[in-house]
Amino acid sequence: MNSTIERPAVEHYRYSVEWSASDGEFVATIAEFPSLSWLAASQIEALRGLEAVVTSVIDDMLESGEEVPEPLADRSYSGRVNLRVDPAVHRKLAAEALRHGTSLNAYAARLLEQ
Repeated sequence: MNSTIERPAVEHYRYSVEWSASDGEFVATIAEFPSLSWLAASQIEALRGLEAVVTSVIDDMLESGEEVPEPLADRSYSGRVNLRVDPAVHRKLAAEALRHGTSLNAYAARLLEQ
C-alpha cells in the first residue's frame, strides 16, 4: 500500500493484548507492525495506546512515501499454500493420506485446520 491508496483503517489490524509479568502491565502488540508495542495498567489502555501509536506511524509513513502494511483482515488469500518438507515427511504424509482414503492435499488441509 502506498500514499496513492486509501489509508488503512487502524481498527482492521490484528492486535493482541497480554499480561506481561516481567513488566507488571498489559502489553499490546500488532502483527503487521512487529516492532510496535504499548504497555499500560489495563488491557483497554494498552490497546488504545497502541492504536494511537499506529495512527501516528501510518501518518509518518504516508507523509514520507513509505509503503504501509495492509491489515491482515483486508488481504485476499487464494487458498493455495506451497510447502517444502523433508522427503521422509512427504512419504509419511502420503502414506497416511492413503491410509485415510484421501488425497495428500485433502489430508494436509485437514491437518492444518486442526
